[in-house]
Amino acid sequence: MIPGLAVVVVNYNAGQHLVRCLRSVREGSGGIAAEVVVVDNASRDGSADHVAVGFPEVRVIHNRTNRGFAAAANQGIAATSAPFVFLLNPDAEVVAGTLAGLVKLAEERPRAGAIGVLVREPAGAIYPSARTVPSLGVGLGHAFLGLVKPDNRFSRAYTMAGWDRRSERDVEWVSGSAMLLRREALEQVGAFDEGYFMFVEDVDLCTRLRAEGWRVTFVPDLEVVHEGGVSTARSRRMYFEHARSAARYFERHRSPGARAALRPLVRLALWSRAFIAARLRGAR
Repeated sequence: MIPGLAVVVVNYNAGQHLVRCLRSVREGSGGIAAEVVVVDNASRDGSADHVAVGFPEVRVIHNRTNRGFAAAANQGIAATSAPFVFLLNPDAEVVAGTLAGLVKLAEERPRAGAIGVLVREPAGAIYPSARTVPSLGVGLGHAFLGLVKPDNRFSRAYTMAGWDRRSERDVEWVSGSAMLLRREALEQVGAFDEGYFMFVEDVDLCTRLRAEGWRVTFVPDLEVVHEGGVSTARSRRMYFEHARSAARYFERHRSPGARAALRPLVRLALWSRAFIAARLRGAR
């Protein structure tokens, strides 16, 4: 039987979170035939070793170095053949709805190239996993004011804070932490840009999908609880990787022609923000 769904999990030192993630995929399949692949980015905590013991049906790809999220996700996508690929972070768990139901929904929306689902934080609050692509002004306002006043007007606009996430709607981008992708769309626009080590690769992919006429859709039918930051928490490097990725996105999508002159200023602002954030949050 040809699987109808591939599940790709990129792992890096996720510990027991990876076990819980895979267990939730198994229990939340809804009966769909799924090929499950874990791409391990040279974890040092032995987390990938648990997979062979508890999940013999799961294929593990071992990378000798940490290739980053985009490259590892592409490995998993290329190693599978199902018409739909569900990307799930190793510190996330399916808690409501089924993967079979999500695929059925996608089949009924043939122009949906990417579908995001309802993501909750461990305490139950809804995480804004579907957002706008901000203008330069909104992006910088969110980047700096969000450090000290998360409920500022720039951050609210960027995260679509006025929407309760109870309804389906098309959006500009959805988080790669729990994202269903249509292989047909990826074959047209390409997979993740591996120039992004971590962060913003999902924004870039959704931007390219929309540019080619594919829809990016949020649905609340599947719920995921995402711990967040298990592999990257308190790491100074991750703040600067985010800055580098945001700058790459701006340069590739938002600064043609005369706006190219803004690139050095945007990089300076992003690097300054990364330094401030790392200091404020006590990053290693």
